[in-house]
Amino acid sequence: MRVPIRKGGEFTNIIPDPNLTRKKFNEFSVKLKSLKLEQPKAILEVKRLAELGDFSENAAYQMAKGHLRSLNEKIFKLEEHLKAAVIIKPTGDRGVVQLGSRVTVELNDRQKTYLLLGSSEIDLKKNIISHNSPIGSVLMGKKAGENFQLELGDKKAQGLIVKVE
Repeated sequence: MRVPIRKGGEFTNIIPDPNLTRKKFNEFSVKLKSLKLEQPKAILEVKRLAELGDFSENAAYQMAKGHLRSLNEKIFKLEEHLKAAVIIKPTGDRGVVQLGSRVTVELNDRQKTYLLLGSSEIDLKKNIISHNSPIGSVLMGKKAGENFQLELGDKKAQGLIVKVE
């Protein structure tokens, strides 16, 4: 049995956003340690199944090998992400929207508060958005009291920054 070779999609080689909070950095570090603990077990399983003989007909071997390959890829990606990580530390100017800012905006006669973080920490249920998102990128560098224009496709909306914390 041949393992299919898949072509990468549009989002295959996107570099992860290096901006992380200390909490998320620690989460990724713990996840990396647990994956590294799982790796020796997966290697032993591949070795054990390889001893059974014929690789072409050994589905369990192929699956174990695929699991190990997936595990190694996750470990590699996490290590690279952690090496490139930049811990979010707001600068002294709290009046300007920056990474780590909590921003209250008025848009379409409704007020909403967002926390701007890196792309790895997006949680729309908690109103945590990325600085790369359409609204996040428009807000970056602006101050309380400033107006902004948000363009989503063919729609345009005017907004006001009420408060920056």
